[in-house]
Amino acid sequence: MQLTTEIVNQPAATEAAHGGFAAAAVRERSYTPSRNETASTATERSESRARGEVPAATDQPLVWFDGCFIAGDAPEAPLTTHAMHYGTAVFEGIRSYATADGGAAVFRLPEHMERMRKGADMFGIDFDIERATQATLATLRANGHRDAYIRPLTWMGTGSIGLDVDPLTQHLMIATLAKVVHLGGARTRLTVSPWKRNPATSMPPLKLSGAYVNSILAKREAKQRGFDEALFTDDKGFVVECTGANVFMVKNSVITSVDHRDALPGITRDTMIELSGAQSREVTLHELLDADEVFVCGTAAEATAIAVLDRREFGDNPVTRELAALYARVVRGQESRYASWLTPV
Repeated sequence: MQLTTEIVNQPAATEAAHGGFAAAAVRERSYTPSRNETASTATERSESRARGEVPAATDQPLVWFDGCFIAGDAPEAPLTTHAMHYGTAVFEGIRSYATADGGAAVFRLPEHMERMRKGADMFGIDFDIERATQATLATLRANGHRDAYIRPLTWMGTGSIGLDVDPLTQHLMIATLAKVVHLGGARTRLTVSPWKRNPATSMPPLKLSGAYVNSILAKREAKQRGFDEALFTDDKGFVVECTGANVFMVKNSVITSVDHRDALPGITRDTMIELSGAQSREVTLHELLDADEVFVCGTAAEATAIAVLDRREFGDNPVTRELAALYARVVRGQESRYASWLTPV
C-alpha cells in the first residue's frame, strides 16, 4: 500500500524537487499501447493506471521510473542527460527465481542494494535502499515475472553539461526482463583479452556504468576472434576477472576463487565460496591453464563452465556441474539452510 501511494503521488514531488525537466518528464509518462493491443485493452490499462492499480503482465514489460510505472520503451531521458554523455550512473544485475512453493523470490537482494548504494555514493546520489527494494518487488509483480533478470539503474540527469554533478537531477528506474542476458550457464569459449581491467586505483570496482566500456571493448574484441567471453589479466600475469563474471578453478578437487583487487566483489562469487568452501587467493594465468576445471560465475552467468581457454581445452566438469546444481536448488528455495538469502516477491 505504501508503494502504491508513492506511484500515484510521486510525480508532483518529483516536479517540485527537480524543476522544469522533471515536470516535462512527468507529463510524458503515459502508457503507449503496442501494435497488437486493442483500443479497449489500452483504455482498460489507462483506467487501471489512473486508479493506481498494478497493470497485468503484457508483452511490453513495465518499468518503475521515479515512482511511476511506465512502458519500457517510453522516451524519458532528454539528450542532455548527463549519464548519456559521461556514464554517471550506477546499476546492478539481480535475479528472481520461481520457487519450489509456487511463488518467487529475489536472490540476495539486500546485498545487491547495499553494493548499489556504495556506487551511488561515488556520485553523491541519494540512494534509498528500502525504496529501491520495494520498487523492485512491485515491478516484478506488475510484470507477472517469476524467473527474471532485474536491472535497477540510478543516474545523473540534467542541470549541467559539465563535469560538476552537484547541480544535476537524480533518477531511479527498475526494469525486469524474463530472459537471460549473459552466458546463462552454457559452456563457454574464453580468451585472454589484450585489454586490461580498470585498475582499482583509478576506478573503484563497483557497478559504475561508465566503467563497463572496458568490458564492452574486451568482449567485442573476443567475439571478433570467435570466442564467447574475454578474460582480463594484469601486467604481472595474474587473473583478474571476466567482462561480467568472477573466475574459479578446480585442481585435484580443490576449488579456488580468484582474488584480485581490481575485480568486482561479486555477490555470486561470495555465494559460491560459501557453498563450496573454496579458498580465495591470487591465481596466475599459468595456474588457470593447468587447472582441471575452470568456471565463471555472476548473477546472469550463474555457474558457467569454461570449455576452452584460448588453445587449452577442458574436458568434463563434474565439480562445476555439482556446484551449479546446488546453486540452482538454493536460489529456488529448495535448501532451507540458505532461506535467508531469498526475498519473497
